[in-house]
Amino acid sequence: MRKLHLGVLGSGSGSNYQALHDAITRGDLDAEIVMVMSDIPQARILERAREHGAPHAVIDCRGFASKFPSESQAEVALTMQEAKVDLICLAGFMRLIKSPLLDAFPQRVINIHPSLLPAFPGLKAWEQALDAKVAETGCTVHYVDEGMDTGPIILQHRVPVWPTDSYSSLHQRIQEAEHQLYPQAILQLRMKMDGPYEA
Repeated sequence: MRKLHLGVLGSGSGSNYQALHDAITRGDLDAEIVMVMSDIPQARILERAREHGAPHAVIDCRGFASKFPSESQAEVALTMQEAKVDLICLAGFMRLIKSPLLDAFPQRVINIHPSLLPAFPGLKAWEQALDAKVAETGCTVHYVDEGMDTGPIILQHRVPVWPTDSYSSLHQRIQEAEHQLYPQAILQLRMKMDGPYEA
């Protein structure tokens, strides 16, 4: 059985991409990151990919600030297929994915979200949690469907909300949990995979 080929999509700093890279380097995750793509040309995630020598590319979103045009999604799907990607991992990717990318990778696109879904979907979930005065929040790895953070849940990790928490401190602890959870979830999925994943 060959290594699992991961493709990563991100729009920002790429801390979860870094966590996956570190897990692979430590030998905790039998995988290889074969393509990193971002819709933001200057995103730190692309700098990280360059530093690691990972193949990377910028997504052409046709000038749209937030929309992910179908033509752009088709190009991403083709790039990922040409790189022989088995599983696409979203790492802070800020555009909604629909077909044809989901059609090209059915049940093969996953995301990590900073809340215990279905609670607090969407942007700045840690701020939503703190404003709601909940006792705990966390992070969730889930399959991506056409909704916003609505796909089936794969794995979750709980994070307590402390009375002294600020948005920043809570976000930091959730991110630390994310960096542990994402490789675990991928490893769990790897154990279930067959067919095209055989060498």
